[in-house]
Amino acid sequence: MLGSMLRFIFFCGHAGAGKTTLAKRLFPRLAAACAAPLCLLDKDTLYGQYSSAVMGALTGDPNDRDSPLYLQHLRDPEYRGLLATARENLALGVGVVAVGPLSREVRARRLLDRRWLGVGPDVTVRIVWVHLAEQEARRRIAARGNPNDAWKLAHWDDYRTRLFEPQAADYPELLLFDNTASSAQDEQRLLDALLA
Repeated sequence: MLGSMLRFIFFCGHAGAGKTTLAKRLFPRLAAACAAPLCLLDKDTLYGQYSSAVMGALTGDPNDRDSPLYLQHLRDPEYRGLLATARENLALGVGVVAVGPLSREVRARRLLDRRWLGVGPDVTVRIVWVHLAEQEARRRIAARGNPNDAWKLAHWDDYRTRLFEPQAADYPELLLFDNTASSAQDEQRLLDALLA
């Protein structure tokens, strides 16, 4: 069991990468290895139904997550709420595993900025970027049948231009995890890196 240091672990990546599934699969082992309690906060769980209600009322399409209206007015408040909820837990001595795309924030290195995050030096921050081959991502998005993905699938060529793929040399702070065909050994190496 590790010391009482609080951990703030992000699982980030684009739609279909498997970040939520991976976070949930590793969570029991993370929780068992940490002395402090740990909670999981998934942006879609926290705000998905709320955003559906808002978008349904404003546009008639509760599944819209790609229009300028959503991106300009709901995306950032969702993330601010996610981070505020995380900070409340951390202040209570509960570590956090946060799941969400956060691609703009990763690109701008905001998750390394403790002032922006609102966390002190007593919190260890780790950032996992979950990625996979584009065609596999498209296949998984289609297979999961989430209506929020309809625009992405119908406008894939436009959607793919928004995809950000960080490279290890440019973003050494990230724990890059290729989820295309990951093995138990790959997951164990990631777990070891998160707990280091």
